[in-house]
Amino acid sequence: MPVYSRSELKEYCLRNLGKPVLEINVDDSQLEDRIDEALGYWNLYHPEGIEKTYLKQQIKASVITLINPVAETFSIGSVITGSTSGATAIVTKQIDKSSSGTELLVYKVDGRFIAGETISNGTVSDILSSYKLNEYDNKFIPLNDYIFGISKMVSLTGTSSSSDMFNLEYQIRLNDLFDLSSTSILDYSITMSHLTLLDQELNKRPRFRFNRLQRKVFPEINWDNDIRLGEYLVFECYRALDPETYEEVWNEPWLKQYTTALIKKQWGQNLSKFAGLQLPGGVTLDGDKIYTNAVEEIRLLEEDLITKQAPCEMFVG
Repeated sequence: MPVYSRSELKEYCLRNLGKPVLEINVDDSQLEDRIDEALGYWNLYHPEGIEKTYLKQQIKASVITLINPVAETFSIGSVITGSTSGATAIVTKQIDKSSSGTELLVYKVDGRFIAGETISNGTVSDILSSYKLNEYDNKFIPLNDYIFGISKMVSLTGTSSSSDMFNLEYQIRLNDLFDLSSTSILDYSITMSHLTLLDQELNKRPRFRFNRLQRKVFPEINWDNDIRLGEYLVFECYRALDPETYEEVWNEPWLKQYTTALIKKQWGQNLSKFAGLQLPGGVTLDGDKIYTNAVEEIRLLEEDLITKQAPCEMFVG
């Protein structure tokens, strides 16, 4: 019987262990914990637990929220100062957004503003309600829980672009490769390989720091010169499959077996508290045996996953 939801997986595992013929002595909260544990292991090690994708993030200015809707009266490029904190920032605009209403866009924030203080650029002043630092001033990109690894930060510019008529590749195609029926593509291929090598040597790929548990990626770039507010950074990353979006995840054979084994281990652990207790009819609880069998099943499943189904591609994080 196919499984297409969390509740169906739970019932499948319990039936596998003997329900309704046997009473499975595991609380519902324990079942939920074991399912989460199985999903986490499956996402981390199973080749089908993650997908290769691209994540884009806009570099946004920090936002100061004012009491009154006078944000547009602060001139772009002026420096604002907090009367109490002494913190400073520069009024700016993004490519696709400007200050409006009570939201004042700033960057290069120095210090910590205090809610309720007066901010002024020498000409205009107002009361600060709150403020939020964004990507430019934080110097990092926030990520969600589903990002397990990042392999590279993609450069949006380079010598390989052929959309610019002043680009070298464009000129080669225009002047030396105008007729594919009479021109050898071998010379073109060798030339482009050489240009790619030059690009890699002369224009080093962007570097970054990333740790999955921090849920942040820190691009090692010159924030003043390498990027403008409103532009995007793109990352090639590995994202865990969300079973709420891809319901086929719940029906994956290894995941069903592993979840069943974890629940069986929990069952045995619960019963082991009553070792030697004899029930009416002469039945004796043997939680230790159930626990031991489950531990062995878990070991074999994990060994099978690591040794036989490990993904070929490696990623950072």
